[in-house]
Amino acid sequence: MQFRDFDPGAFLSDYWQKKPLLIRNPWDAWVNPVDPDTIAGLACEDEVEARLITQNGTSWAAEHGPFPESRFANLSPNRWSLLVQAVDHFVPEVAGLMAPFRFIPNWRIDDVMVSIAADQGGVGPHFDQYDVFLIQGHGRRKWQIGGRCDEASTLRPHDDLRLLEDFAAEEEWILEPGDILYIPPGIAHNGIAVGDNCMTYSIGFRAPSRSELIAHWADSILDELDDDDRYADPDLREQENPGEIDPAAIDRLHAMVTERLADRAAFTRWFGEFSSASKYPEIDWRSDAPIREDEVRSSLAAGLPLQRNSASRFTFVREEKDAIRLFVDGVGFGCHGTTADIAMRLCAVDILQLEPGSDNISDTVELITQLINQGSLSFNPDPSE
Repeated sequence: MQFRDFDPGAFLSDYWQKKPLLIRNPWDAWVNPVDPDTIAGLACEDEVEARLITQNGTSWAAEHGPFPESRFANLSPNRWSLLVQAVDHFVPEVAGLMAPFRFIPNWRIDDVMVSIAADQGGVGPHFDQYDVFLIQGHGRRKWQIGGRCDEASTLRPHDDLRLLEDFAAEEEWILEPGDILYIPPGIAHNGIAVGDNCMTYSIGFRAPSRSELIAHWADSILDELDDDDRYADPDLREQENPGEIDPAAIDRLHAMVTERLADRAAFTRWFGEFSSASKYPEIDWRSDAPIREDEVRSSLAAGLPLQRNSASRFTFVREEKDAIRLFVDGVGFGCHGTTADIAMRLCAVDILQLEPGSDNISDTVELITQLINQGSLSFNPDPSE
C-alpha cells in the first residue's frame, strides 16, 4: 500500500519532531492487513511480547503475555486493550505498512505495534520518547492531544504504566479506518476506543539516548583493549609538590581515553552493527538446512526475487567511492562494485527482482548466501504473496 497524496519533504520540514499532524486516509485503497484473532493468537505465543491493559474506574492494571486463550474469553465488554509488539516480524502484511514511511532512514525504524481494544479501551494519557505514526486499522478511536512533557512531568505511581498525573487535551480527533496521526516525542496523548473492534497500528521510531550510546560504545571498546596498554611517562620530571597531578599527566590520561572514543571509523562500524542488531536475538530465523552457493546461483538464474525477512534490519554506510559496508542483523559485510549496488537496493526495498544474466551477478552470490543462511533473506517464488 502507498500514499495517494503526501509530500515527505514538507512533512519533515514542518512537522517531524515539531508538532502533531492528522492525515485523513492518504492510502490509494486502505485494506486492514490483519484481523483481531491473529493478533490475539500472537499474544499467546512465547516469543511474542504482549500486554493487556485493563481499566476499572480510575485504577489501571497491566498483565504481560504470553496469555492462555481462555484469558480473552473472560474479558469485560469494555475498557481493555491488548498490545502486541513487533507484529511486523511475524505478519508480512503488517510489515508492508512501513513502505510509505521509508523516507525516514531504516536505522530509525523500530517496529509496528498493534493494539486491539474494546469500547473505551486504551492505555491512558502518556507521552513517548520517540516519534510514532498511529494508523487506524479498523473501528474508530478518539485521540486527545496535550502539551509537551519531559522528565519533570508528574506521573501516577504505577509499576508498569507511565501515566500522566495531569492531562489536559488541547486538540481532539476521531480517527476512522486508514486515518493516520503523527505524534512527535514528548507530546502528551490519550487514545480511547469508540465502539468495539478498534485496531490501531503504531509505527514507532528509535532514538538512542546519549547515555545508551556512550555505554554500549564504551563496552565495545573495552572488549578490544589489552590490560598491558597502560599509562607511561618516560620523560617524567621531578615535581615541586608530589601531590599535584600536573597538566602533562592529565593530557596523557585524557588522550588514552579520548583517542579510542573519538575513532570515527571504528564508531561507524560499531554503530552499524549496534543499530541493525535484531530486536529479539533469541528468535532463530534460520532455515533447518543451509543453502549452498550453487543453489543460490540457480535461483538467481531462474529469476526468483529476493525477499527480506520482515524481522531483519538492513542499513549501510559508504566507505569509498564504489564501496559500502552493509549491516544486517548486527553483522557487517564489506561490499564493492556491483555487490555494493545490489546491497544498497536490498536496503531500499522489501522484495528485489534481479534480472537473470545481469552483469557480475555471480559476485554477489557469496553475500546472498550468507544473508539467507543467517535468516535475513530468502527467495520468494511468488512476489505477490
